[in-house]
Amino acid sequence: MNVLHAASECFPLVKTGGLADVIGALPPAQRALGCDARVVLPAYRGLQGRLAQRRALGTLTAHSRTLELWCGTLDERPVYLVADAGLYERDGDPYRDAAGVEFADNALRFACFAQAVAALGRGFDADFAPDVVHLHDWQAALAAPWLRSAQPRPALVYTIHNLAYQGQFERAQYQALQLPEAWWTPDGLEFWGRWSCMKAGIVYSDALTTVSPSYAREIQTPEYGHGLDGVLRWRAAVLRGITNGIDTEIWDPRRDPLIERRYGLDDVAAGKAANKYLLQAELGLAPGDWPLVVFIGRLAEQKGADLIAAAQDELLQLPAQYALLASGDAALQRRLQDFAARAPAGRVALRIAHDERLSHRLNAAADLVLMPSRFEPCGLNQMYAQRYGAIPVVRRTGGLIDTVVDADAASLADGRASGVLFNDADAGGLLYGVRRALQLYEQADTRARLRHAGMTRDFSWRASAQAYLSLYRGLAAGDTTP
Repeated sequence: MNVLHAASECFPLVKTGGLADVIGALPPAQRALGCDARVVLPAYRGLQGRLAQRRALGTLTAHSRTLELWCGTLDERPVYLVADAGLYERDGDPYRDAAGVEFADNALRFACFAQAVAALGRGFDADFAPDVVHLHDWQAALAAPWLRSAQPRPALVYTIHNLAYQGQFERAQYQALQLPEAWWTPDGLEFWGRWSCMKAGIVYSDALTTVSPSYAREIQTPEYGHGLDGVLRWRAAVLRGITNGIDTEIWDPRRDPLIERRYGLDDVAAGKAANKYLLQAELGLAPGDWPLVVFIGRLAEQKGADLIAAAQDELLQLPAQYALLASGDAALQRRLQDFAARAPAGRVALRIAHDERLSHRLNAAADLVLMPSRFEPCGLNQMYAQRYGAIPVVRRTGGLIDTVVDADAASLADGRASGVLFNDADAGGLLYGVRRALQLYEQADTRARLRHAGMTRDFSWRASAQAYLSLYRGLAAGDTTP
């Protein structure tokens, strides 16, 4: 089976969040199962030079731009790049300039990308004809209506990684792009007088997935649907949740080159203690056997970092240290800086950055990993935490429900418990979760059982890759005509 994954990020080439980790790990897992899975990305600055065996496929015209299509390999995995220096080779990240302001022409940038994806889906590369085009998030979604009308065409799968980011734009931009008027309907791209790229993926694809079963249910409700819950209920028959995995070779405390003291199940207590001691010295935390509570995440309302700031006085009354690695919203950044500044010396360490090395070291040192998310499509940090023997303390939402087993009496008794879930997205809920986790952590036998359960769970991509292949095969065997 030939599968083309289209996305705006792919680790290790370009990353701003979890989407990159998925696109970096899912296609290789599918290739290990015998599928020819490939990736197409915009050619951001420097990407072409990182591919081996690079060759030009040709050019195409989209929205009055001339796009170049290239193919190369990354660790023997085929990768396509859509090149236009004026659109993609910019300072900043894939979506924002160096000051954090979204590019004003993102509609054009990703409409061009989507048309290149559609061309590849129709066989632009004579050596690769996709059976399935798998589109990820709003940046690739416009390829769905372009491909839907092609004959013959591949099956179309659309994955929602985060419904909150929909790629909505004004009517004037739709007209400037000269997109087909037939798409401007309530059953098409039109969305309350604007237009939504994500809606294009939802409406025109053959199958819809999201990144956990619980999130698939949640997004069909007004609370979590971000205005698209009605459309998702309409398409519920083709919507399913497939939980993300993690790269268990990169995230393995036994072999991780980014941590100082490697460890496994047989020496987890000593390994984590050694890593904590080293991290305390690195971050300026007071040495000693304090329980270390870690937060790693974007500074955005979704992730609940404001709840940490709101609960700061009560958190400092608990017998714990706090290490925070985050970046994003400037106002939230200032609130966390105030938390760190007001804390007694050695109690709170804050790093405003996206730092892959430090995130590994934090997981290796952490006793508790805090995720107070208001919503969480899947989440990865809670799986990394368990892999490294840390206890996740998470809000009961989305993929956090599906990947953390709450330490209630039954799960503690049968050995399944791996963390703590709390209900309320407020300071009180967060404090309840942290206090309960600290009580469990202080019980040496319970702490050991929670660590063992987390470290022995299978979070690899194999099960997810097999689930997607099963979906693909069902689509390829069926009728995919409009």
